[in-house]
Amino acid sequence: MPDARDRLQSVRLYAVLTERHCRRPWRQTAELLLAGGADAIQLREKELPDGPLLVRGQALRQLTAHAGALLIINDRPDVALLCGADGVHLGQDDLPPARVRELVGPEMLIGWSTHSVVQAEEADQLPVDYVGVGPVAPTATKGYDEGLGVELVREVCARLTVPAVAIGGMTRHNAAAAVRAGATAVAACSALCGAEDPEAAARELRAVVVAVLNERGAR
Repeated sequence: MPDARDRLQSVRLYAVLTERHCRRPWRQTAELLLAGGADAIQLREKELPDGPLLVRGQALRQLTAHAGALLIINDRPDVALLCGADGVHLGQDDLPPARVRELVGPEMLIGWSTHSVVQAEEADQLPVDYVGVGPVAPTATKGYDEGLGVELVREVCARLTVPAVAIGGMTRHNAAAAVRAGATAVAACSALCGAEDPEAAARELRAVVVAVLNERGAR
């Protein structure tokens, strides 16, 4: 199987799994998202105690490995290592990417959230493999009443040498604009986990991304 960095290049739909945003049980939701084509699942449970977080990460490792998808753990490089995840995602207030790289070694993916052009320029000087760009639109998941718009995605992508994942209020209605602005993937939580049919929601959102990337490639 290709290594995580090779697989990262083909990620189009990045699902953020948070139990309180799930309409169905979290495990069933994960299974449906993977069946719908999610290329990566990020486990984001900021309030879950360490033991249950590890157990959940291990369960998701089995599910994602079977589906050929990446598993990313939010915030916690220690849990990412213990459950054999493919990567860890860091926010601006989390541990510095350079120190996390020392801990996790050269193979594990490191993602980093960016919310401005300045932060994106910093990303190219850091040992990160991809960046999240946003919030593109308002999102209750992360408490943003206003989005930063697709222009931020455009400006950030013009300065990056690593893949950019558009995040924050992403739906099938605004994903195309974010990809046209330069994102190679979109990340979503509520639009996927909170859907009545997570499998159909994942398939539909991924199809939007793939269609625009095909359009970009044809030009």
